[in-house]
Formats: sequence, C-alpha cells, structure tokens
Amino acid sequence: MHTPSTRNLRAAAAAPPQRCETVDVTAAIDQLLKSGARIIENGLVILPSGETVRLSGLLGAGAIPPVPKSRAKSAKDIVPAEYTQPFLDFINGNPTIFHAVDYFGKRLEGNGFVKLSERDNWSYKLKTGGKYYTTRNGSSLVAFSIPSDYKPGNGCAMTAGHIDALTAKLKPISKKPTTAGYVQLGVAPYAVIIKTSDGKIESKLVKLDWPIARISTLAPHFGSAASGPFNPETQMTPVIGLESSEDDQKSLPVGTFSANQPARLVKAISSELGVTDYSSILNWELELYEFTPGCVGGLSKELLFAPRIDDKLCSWSALEGLIEASKDLEGGGTINMCALFDDEEIGSKLRQGAMSNLLSGCVERIVETFSKACKAGANVLSQTYANSFLLSADVTHAVNPNFLNAYLQDHSPKLNVGITIAADSNGHMTTDAISSAVLQRIAEKSGHTLQVFQIRNDSRSGGTVGPMLSAAMGVRAIDAGMAQLSMHSIRAACGSLDPGLGVQIFTGFYEHYESVDKEFAE
Repeated sequence: MHTPSTRNLRAAAAAPPQRCETVDVTAAIDQLLKSGARIIENGLVILPSGETVRLSGLLGAGAIPPVPKSRAKSAKDIVPAEYTQPFLDFINGNPTIFHAVDYFGKRLEGNGFVKLSERDNWSYKLKTGGKYYTTRNGSSLVAFSIPSDYKPGNGCAMTAGHIDALTAKLKPISKKPTTAGYVQLGVAPYAVIIKTSDGKIESKLVKLDWPIARISTLAPHFGSAASGPFNPETQMTPVIGLESSEDDQKSLPVGTFSANQPARLVKAISSELGVTDYSSILNWELELYEFTPGCVGGLSKELLFAPRIDDKLCSWSALEGLIEASKDLEGGGTINMCALFDDEEIGSKLRQGAMSNLLSGCVERIVETFSKACKAGANVLSQTYANSFLLSADVTHAVNPNFLNAYLQDHSPKLNVGITIAADSNGHMTTDAISSAVLQRIAEKSGHTLQVFQIRNDSRSGGTVGPMLSAAMGVRAIDAGMAQLSMHSIRAACGSLDPGLGVQIFTGFYEHYESVDKEFAE
C-alpha cells in the first residue's frame, strides 16, 4: 500500500475543521504512530481498535489516542512453557551457523530491526528509537536498539554468545578413493558460493532433507580394536553410499572446484539449488550435522533432547529477549545489544569471532554517530564502556545423577530452575562479586531464580567469549548460561522450560539493567 508523504499528511492535517491550525501537527502525528495507529492513504487513520477515521478529524477534536505505557512484556510476564516449541522449531530448522544467522536476521526484520552493512557509513542511518542489526561473514551477528533518551557516554547492556557448534567440515578436496566398495567423506551442506548467470558471485544456503552420512563404529566382538582411541583421519571417515556408476568424476568439468568433490555430492547439492552448470560452484563450506530432530522427553515432557544446544540455547534466548525488550524504547538511555559469534569452539580468533572488533566496532560507531560533529574521542568511548555491562551467555553443566562425584555438592545446577552463574577462580570466566550482585538484583526484579556452578579444583573449566570481550572493552561482565547435560555430545539435554527461562532473564537484563546500575556506587 502506498504510504502518504509527510507533505500529504500535513495537508490532510491542515484540512477543516479550522481548529487544526493551533495543533502541533508533527508532535500529534508522532504520538498517533506511537499509540499503535497506522496512517494510510488519503489522510485516513486505522486506530488500534481497528476503526478507520480521518486524520484531520482526530487533530481537530484533540482525540489522539494515548501512547500505551509499554508494548513490551515485562520479564515477570514471560511464560517459559510458551517458548519450548518455538525453540525446537529453530533448532530443527537451522542446523548450521549460516542457517541460524539467516533465521535471526529474518526474525529481527519481522520485528522492526533494520539491517546495516558494515561497508556503509552509519552516521546518517542511526536514530534514537531505532532498531538495527549487522552481520559478518554470514556467521556472526550484532543486533541493537537505541532508546529515545540515549546520549553519548551512556552505557550498553550487552549479551554475547556463540552460534557455532562442534562438527565435522569437509576438506577443500573432498573426493576420496572408494574403500571396500564404500564412498566416503559425506557431508551435509553448510553454505555454497556460486556464480550466477549474469556473472555475479553470491552465497546460497542449502540443506539436504535426508541423512546422507554415517560414521560406523566397530562392534565390540573385535576386541581391543573396538575400544579406541581412534585415529580421526583414518577411522572417523563418514560413509555416504556404496560405489556406483553415478560416481563418475568425468561428469564434472575438469579444472573446476567441483571436480575435486564427490560427483554424487555435487549433483545432490546442484539439484537442491537448481544449478545445472557444475562449474558455477566456486567453493563451499560443508558441515556434517545430527539429522534426528530435537524433541521434548521425560514422562511429563519436562526434558528437551536436541543437537547443538551448545550454544544455540542461550543465543536464541538472548535474541528473543532483545526483541521483546526493544518493543518499547521510550524513556530509556541505555543501548541494548546482543552479539552472537562464530568460531568460539576453535578459539574465537577469526574476524567473525569474539576476538575481532565486531562488537566494539558497533559500539564505537553508535557513539560516534550521536557525538558532537560525529567525533567521539577516547574520553566518551571510555565513559561508554565504564557505564556498560556484558552478560556472557554460554551453556554450563547441569548436575548428572550418574556422576555426582564429579561435582561440588553446592555447585550442582538443575534443569528447569533458572540461569546458572559460572564462576572460576583462574580467570576462565568473567564472573566476580560485583557482576554477580548486579545479575542477582536483575533476577530479583525479573522473578527469576539464579544458580551457580564452579568446577572442582582437580578439573579444568572450559572457556567462553566473556573474558576476551570484557578485557578488550574494559566493561564489567559476568558469565552465566542455561544448564545442560552431555555438553559437546552429538545430542544433549536441557529442561523443556529452559529456553523460556532464558528468554525471561535476558528480557529482564535489558529491562532492568539501567535502574540496577544506578544502585551501585562508583
């Protein structure tokens, strides 16, 4: 539908009755839009009630609907059970990091966020009351919302997690001689780079809808050979089929990328993409992933069994929290941000990882845009970081009833209870006394229960993106995440309420950080 221009709106507003001449038209229209009404063509307005009236009549009668106090749910209003199926739909439909970022982008745009390119100048695009996101490499994302009262030097309430998961990726030359009649090294598609008919190069997502690969173990009847350890190069090679005439490599163009890949794999991907010229596939990233869908389990369906819970659980919940909290940007002064990174499982050292400038670059571009003459020096940037807080959100360990001796008795998180603070005295986590107190106050305001985990002294803790981000920016930070069982296995478990409990605490973080921060002395 055609949206009337500002000139047309003003003309419609200036129409009889004559009392409209004394009305602040711009302010009235702004209030009208904030009330949830929609202005359509010919000076007509659809009110939140569904009634259609003339704009000039509303202005003349002084009958502009009031702005609702908030269109966002409070954290206390979040019903965790309502988020179980949406999380399963996400985890089952988006098996790779590229699919996840594509999903997140569409989810954000559906809720009013505008995509920004890192290649563009943001100075003329960012506005108070605006919601935005940017991506890098198609595998990392930062989303943020700017409240109406934001001023340079104000802080940022930041969550950060990772979307990548442990997996097996295809080598650049993936064709392999058949062994005992088996075709080996099968993968599921991740992302494909192709040249279109007009000569442009673009990336396409593709996902085969049937399982194509399996790594078979050796039966225990073979004795010690079946016990391992196993050679990852020679004994962990997936089988994707039996030797066939379809595996003729001569069907692929010589000297092309495709010629170095299994012929049947090239054909399967090409068929899925509608590609007929195999030479147009310039490169790809292929990933093997668990095909069996996630599901609820337990006698009362209180559990959730799924692949890739680490760390799509916290990433999904954090983004949902940002979306919910960003539905109302009136009156606040703190920027809400959610950063989701690639490469955490391999060290975060690539440009799409947490050690990059992706998050800090977004913060600095925002501060610069709203600074005088678009010039933000070290003073205002340091002030911004000093007023900010980072919630590093990665899954942690739920207590396993079969291995109680591996846990500290008082540091044994349970499922379906609430987010778990991850502590570590050796600096593997960012948690300290101040950051724990901040999150505790936020949890109290959100009606949320906190848990705590610290690993035994005779074990080594894992790591997160928290320490590298908080050290680089100098922000106060805490590590906390939803608890799960069987971390780093092909299929893990959490509570069926844990996705929704995550949404609750992340919504509460964005909702209450600004007021809680004021409770703390310098």
